[in-house]
Amino acid sequence: MQGYVITIARGFGSGGKEIGVKLSQRLGIPCYEQQILKMASEHSGINEELFNMADEKLGKGLFKGLPFDYVVEPSDKRFTSNNNLFNIQSKIIKKLAGEMSFIVIGKCADYVLKDFCNVASFYIEAPRADCVASIVKKLGVTETEAHRLIEKTDKYRADYYKYYTNGNYWTNPVNYDMTLNSARVGRDRCVDVIENYVKVKFGL
Repeated sequence: MQGYVITIARGFGSGGKEIGVKLSQRLGIPCYEQQILKMASEHSGINEELFNMADEKLGKGLFKGLPFDYVVEPSDKRFTSNNNLFNIQSKIIKKLAGEMSFIVIGKCADYVLKDFCNVASFYIEAPRADCVASIVKKLGVTETEAHRLIEKTDKYRADYYKYYTNGNYWTNPVNYDMTLNSARVGRDRCVDVIENYVKVKFGL
């Protein structure tokens, strides 16, 4: 069969990336997050730092008149705009989706690949207390700082998603095949659930 793609959106501290990495090891396929930005940089010749600065954040360099899914030429003044950076990385994700099996974390990938039949999309979330505990343990910050990081990160992810999906909202369950509460299910069992679902959906 054609390769398949698993997209994972995640609340900050919910363990979505950890789940994606473990799933990658389980299925023997790559898990991409920052690597997408590196590929987009290499493809376009634009400094990778510009992709990192714009990653899942809204900032300067937005052009309302620039259509999504349209990459402008280097001579265009919008070439390094955030919109064009998004379009370039989306082009990379779509190209990969037609060539291989992989997992992608974030990047509005569920929306970017909405017209592809070989995609299974998941949203991982957990109660605030569990996310706080996870961040405190992982980053060594105070609970107060963990709360601040969650609010800040989830807000810019939500704003970014809304902007690049023409008004859709990030936590909308209709966007995904499945939404999982990693605190109730357990992160390792989330891997089991996604693996089983993918096998059923794609007949693996």
